[in-house]
Amino acid sequence: MKSDTNPHEIIVSGIHVELTQALKAYVVDKMQRLFTHEGQIVRIRVEIEFDDRKAKEDRFTAKAHVQIHGPDANISVTSDDAYKSIDLLVDKLDRKILSRASIHKEKRNHPHEVELETTLPKVG
Repeated sequence: MKSDTNPHEIIVSGIHVELTQALKAYVVDKMQRLFTHEGQIVRIRVEIEFDDRKAKEDRFTAKAHVQIHGPDANISVTSDDAYKSIDLLVDKLDRKILSRASIHKEKRNHPHEVELETTLPKVG
């Protein structure tokens, strides 16, 4: 589902779950929080899965694949409710993206010298 107000793409799919408009809107609304922290996000794919063979507290699984400049982020959480899984997923993604941003900021603000063990050949 692509939001008209945001140029970023959010794709929501369901596995053994009928996705209602309310559930899709809930996912899109919650995922908007991630774009405020990281503008480099290209696309977020969210899968909501229901498995009635699992224990009651682990029946709903929410998975996210965040395509971002650099290594992509893959997160998965399980709970007993689809909306609860989405909330847990967004919280976990938020922590991961903030952690990633702070690591990149630390590297950018504190560069270190690299020493080469070999001598470079002279050109000329």
